[in-house]
Amino acid sequence: MIIDEIVVTGPRAMARSYAKVNLTLDVLDRLPNGYHNVEMVMQTVSLYDLVLVDKTDSRISVSTNLKYLPTNEKNIAYKAASAFFDYTQISGGCKIMIHKNIPVASGLAGGSGNAAAVLCSLDKLYGTNLTLDELKEIAVGLGADVPYCITGKTALATGIGEILTPLPDIPKCNILIVKPPISVSTASIYEAIDTAHIGERPDTQAMIDALKRQDINDVANNLSNVMGVVTEKMHPIIKGIRNKMMLNGALGAVMSGSGPTVFGIFPDYETAKKSHDSFYYQFKEVYLTTTL
Repeated sequence: MIIDEIVVTGPRAMARSYAKVNLTLDVLDRLPNGYHNVEMVMQTVSLYDLVLVDKTDSRISVSTNLKYLPTNEKNIAYKAASAFFDYTQISGGCKIMIHKNIPVASGLAGGSGNAAAVLCSLDKLYGTNLTLDELKEIAVGLGADVPYCITGKTALATGIGEILTPLPDIPKCNILIVKPPISVSTASIYEAIDTAHIGERPDTQAMIDALKRQDINDVANNLSNVMGVVTEKMHPIIKGIRNKMMLNGALGAVMSGSGPTVFGIFPDYETAKKSHDSFYYQFKEVYLTTTL
């Protein structure tokens, strides 16, 4: 959990903002406000961004190691700080520094994790002692994945993603993450999925049962993402990565979120490392991680 790992030294808080993958993702009905009800099993992995938050007298500022990322109010970390001060009615400020390791716009909740880290860091720095429910109340206004990113681990997310039910921890395993050099619009994928022909849907209960039994092979067999039907049609390279992972010995492989990132569960480090090396010659953003 981000909130449990924050280190505070004087006016500075330091947090690891972890990536997530979707073990299952099912998109249900569309709501009048444009959001969709979803049902998904989320999992934290060891790939993380480093988020430093300094307490200041006024103003919010953001800097990152990636020059192309916005550092104004368009950045979700900036929005998180602004939402915190609005909610608590505190007159103050902060300086946010983010070192990005998680690929941007990848379906791994990198930005959502940054927002969660900022919220929890400010709660510590300003001594507001917000409850988990209060933090999640602020978080859901920032994005559907932000409440999950506060707690992380293995969880069932329903509603628009804000209703979280803890699940048994997945058995620790090796996860290979590969992001191809393409961009995917989450909004366009949600738009397309409303009219897409969906054949087989994720079996969420089967995934939960596999987690309860601590059966990693069955977890891998039940990996499923309904968004893949749409995204893989637009970008066949995603299916190619998934197929290659399986040929490389993955127990299972699937796209995370709305894509384009694919992750695979591997039986051991050696097999995962060989697959990592085979992808690394082709793509820049390849990561060998573990579940947390």
